[in-house]
Amino acid sequence: MKKNFIYLAMALFIAACSPKESGDKKAELEALKKERTALDKQIKELEAEIAKTDTTKSKDPELVVVTEIQPQEFTHYIEIQGKIDADENVLVTPEMPGVIKAVYVVAGQSVSKGQLLAELDNDAMRKNIETLESQLGFAKEMYNKQKALWDQKIGSEVQYLSAKNNVETLEKSIAAAREQLNMSKLTSPISGLVDNVDLKAGQIGSPGFQGIRVVNMSSLKAKGEVSESHSNVVSTGDNAKIIITDLNKEIDTKVSFAARVINPQSRTFSVEARITGESDLKPNMIAVIKIADYEAKEAMVVDLNMIQHSSDASFIYVAADKEGKKIAQRRQITVGKTYDGHAEIVSGIQKGDRVVTSGYQNLIDGQEIKF
Repeated sequence: MKKNFIYLAMALFIAACSPKESGDKKAELEALKKERTALDKQIKELEAEIAKTDTTKSKDPELVVVTEIQPQEFTHYIEIQGKIDADENVLVTPEMPGVIKAVYVVAGQSVSKGQLLAELDNDAMRKNIETLESQLGFAKEMYNKQKALWDQKIGSEVQYLSAKNNVETLEKSIAAAREQLNMSKLTSPISGLVDNVDLKAGQIGSPGFQGIRVVNMSSLKAKGEVSESHSNVVSTGDNAKIIITDLNKEIDTKVSFAARVINPQSRTFSVEARITGESDLKPNMIAVIKIADYEAKEAMVVDLNMIQHSSDASFIYVAADKEGKKIAQRRQITVGKTYDGHAEIVSGIQKGDRVVTSGYQNLIDGQEIKF
């Protein structure tokens, strides 16, 4: 009897452990998954509803910091990389080939417009002018005599005109020789400081190569290139700031020039902003140029990190009074321009609203607060 019972138990165990049909298992798995998905959805919906209505999250009001909002200036800038340049920065080079006779200035020297900086060897030119002047003197004497005879109807007209032509030809030759003599002199076209002297006496000078650099440091400017996408918002007269990072300096100025032609290679256009009264700046310094492309005199401005987002809107919390208590009120807002961690609020808040600026992370609409 006992042996039969053991055999029956073993048979039942083997039957229970035998594999079910593959199709039944897949169907059962799919059913369980759907059931779990439905339960997860119900759990989330209940949690959200409880969070909205549960004002007993804490017996004590939530401690926050609020700031009364007031209109203020808000400016949005376009930032570009640029450099400092002198408004008058010239390299004076010889106008003709020749041996450098003398250099009359040194680096760091102050010079005035028209001052002689250096000179080429021009002895041959001077002697040529002296010869021409001597010939001119003789030609004038002959002309005067021939003219006196012609006035008395003595001699031929050809002799008179020939003498006159000799005088005029020599005068033009002397003028050309003096012009060539002036080309042998290097004079400063501007007033300023000698920044570099790259000429030496005895050296052969050539046009367009080595020379003397003169810079007028009293008038500097910042130069940069702006993307063509900003061509409709950047123009001459816009407010600007020049940031010299290496000197920890910020300079307020205006755009003095905005090009109207787009560079076809870089798809940018040039801008310049003048700088005055900054003696510690030097040409070719790296600068950041910030150009104001949007300005509002009375804007509602909040820190960008205070703005929270839901699936359908952006919002912040403001402090409101309700039944003698202070509560957190969720306020839907419209965000305008953002810059440097601040945002302009176009709608949703107004002057005098008490915006929650700290402790807003865990607030819910209607929650009691204190500050």
